[in-house]
Amino acid sequence: PARFAVFGNPVGHSLSPIMHTAAFAATAFNGVYVAVPVPEIRPAVAGLRALGFRGASITLPHKESVMASLDEVEETARRIKAVNTIVNANGRLQGYNTDVSGAMRALKDKTPLTGRAAAILGAGGAARAVAFGVQAEGGRVTIFNRAAARGEKLADDELQAEFRHLSEFKADPYEILVNTTPVGMAPRVDDTPVAAETLRPGLVVMDIVYNPLKTRLLREAACAGCTTIDGLSMFVHQGAQQFELWTGLKAPVDIMRMAVEAELAAM
Repeated sequence: PARFAVFGNPVGHSLSPIMHTAAFAATAFNGVYVAVPVPEIRPAVAGLRALGFRGASITLPHKESVMASLDEVEETARRIKAVNTIVNANGRLQGYNTDVSGAMRALKDKTPLTGRAAAILGAGGAARAVAFGVQAEGGRVTIFNRAAARGEKLADDELQAEFRHLSEFKADPYEILVNTTPVGMAPRVDDTPVAAETLRPGLVVMDIVYNPLKTRLLREAACAGCTTIDGLSMFVHQGAQQFELWTGLKAPVDIMRMAVEAELAAM
């Protein structure tokens, strides 16, 4: 069988093996996918090369540092300085970033992006990926973050976008709100990055946290009349694109989502 792995540290909680194993089974693709805890990425990539693995998913904390170990990196990944997917093309290791397209597919299922104003909460790698994607689709971005220095660096230096302190958020000029921070993630499920009264009907609210599936932010957004998108949508879409890069087959997106939903329900 073709071999695949997810490299991260820690990685025991990863739902990628469940998702990709379900995709292999549904398409009768002869593949095996395992989670590998990796303290250091360089020797892990050398191992992947030596063992002839067909590909890998890269998760925290290695998405930036892995780039130095690859033969080529596609433009989107290079621009946002993060790789989450390795494809082994006959010994040449190619780096991709499917977080961007995963987030955009999740958003575009519910809203057009061209000409829309998006508020993005956070200033880490996920914020950079979502912001880059929205801009590439013709949307406008404002970064909201607690730590001003980090938020301003992302907004000014990398995106040429606006920056505001998180405490200043209100829905008014925005059509889209994306939370890329871990606020609201299990076990701290009663936390939310913005107050319920700052939301308004018609706002599209996406949370990239998927455990729990219905975060406090999404529950309060639904009550406020917003359109909501859960974190599983981005996770499954980014995984679907990984599957397509690795196998050349069309990803069974619905089956992948159902497999992850079942696993989350059982947790």
